[in-house]
Amino acid sequence: MLDSSPPPIATGSAPPPLEPLAPPRPKPAPPARTPGWKIAALILAGLLVLSVLGHLANGLVQWGGAPVRHGDGPRMNEVVIEDNDASDKIAVIPIDGIIMSGDFGGEYGLVEMITRQLEHAAEDDAVKAVVLKVNSPGGEVLASDEIAEAIEKFQEETGKPVVASMGSLAASGGYYVAAPCRWIVAHELTITGSIGVIMHSYNYRGLMKKVGLTPRVFKSGRFKDMLSGEKDLDQMTPAEREDLAEESRMLQALIDETYARFKSVVARGRAGANAANKESGEKGQPLSANWTDYADGRVLSGREAHRIGLVDELGGLETAVARARKLVGIESANLISYHPVFDLSQLFHIFGRSEGGRVQVDLGFDLPRLRPGHLYFLSPTYLH
Repeated sequence: MLDSSPPPIATGSAPPPLEPLAPPRPKPAPPARTPGWKIAALILAGLLVLSVLGHLANGLVQWGGAPVRHGDGPRMNEVVIEDNDASDKIAVIPIDGIIMSGDFGGEYGLVEMITRQLEHAAEDDAVKAVVLKVNSPGGEVLASDEIAEAIEKFQEETGKPVVASMGSLAASGGYYVAAPCRWIVAHELTITGSIGVIMHSYNYRGLMKKVGLTPRVFKSGRFKDMLSGEKDLDQMTPAEREDLAEESRMLQALIDETYARFKSVVARGRAGANAANKESGEKGQPLSANWTDYADGRVLSGREAHRIGLVDELGGLETAVARARKLVGIESANLISYHPVFDLSQLFHIFGRSEGGRVQVDLGFDLPRLRPGHLYFLSPTYLH
């Protein structure tokens, strides 16, 4: 039989040597933390640098042009955009994008900016004329009307002509602001016209039914909820249908009234311009007898608008500047523009603002949103 007992342990013998232990690994050093005061100092230093650069930029852009007197309204610098070594000036005032009221995140809105530039041009005796660069599909009725009135007032009080230079798009409200001008220039391919008014609203009662929402309305009068999108158009009582029809008549009357004003602004502006041009020996393009047939909201090319008298001359900005010089009888002029003055406080808009428990980044302006129930002089090229 095999002996399965363990072998005897030798007495008096030394135990086997132990293996040496590995040295402990060093702990990684904690990441260095930048003190909060250093971050704050860097931000303040950056703002200081931007402020200095902004003020230097203001000085540079104002160099070469007469200083602008600052009063109420937006502060501006005069910038020479074309130096022809002349003592006379022609101010170039741009109207770009949607014509809207409101300040778009800044201190002043478009109407205030345009009005202030016209005031500067009126105060400066060296400014002999204004060229209005229009590149706009139109916008709000009130804002367009206020700008048109400011242009008309400027010409009446100063005797200085305003020449409109239409860019790629000068339709609806974009044409409305040009109508009072002494002379209108457009490119052959300019999209213009679109004389008309639009208002829109949405009915979302069908969507509310799908999600199980039923509105409860308390109102003081029959038409207090006019243009409400909550009305159930499929299940209306005879009285409610009668009220809806009356609402439509009232809203259409409002549209027609505003549309009539649009046409009167065009007719008065073009007639006044032609009369003034004849007195000075210039021959503009009179309105055709059937021009109102084209005032049905349709867009027109610059060539077609010229044919029916909505435009005096075909050409670009150079043509408009040459016409402005001719209207005031000068051979040469420096072209200037007015730029808003940089302000350090404007920088803080980019850091965001808190609204309703959320933070949003402020880009310096708000994208225009068409609001239900508001009247617009707006071209369908923008709506679609």
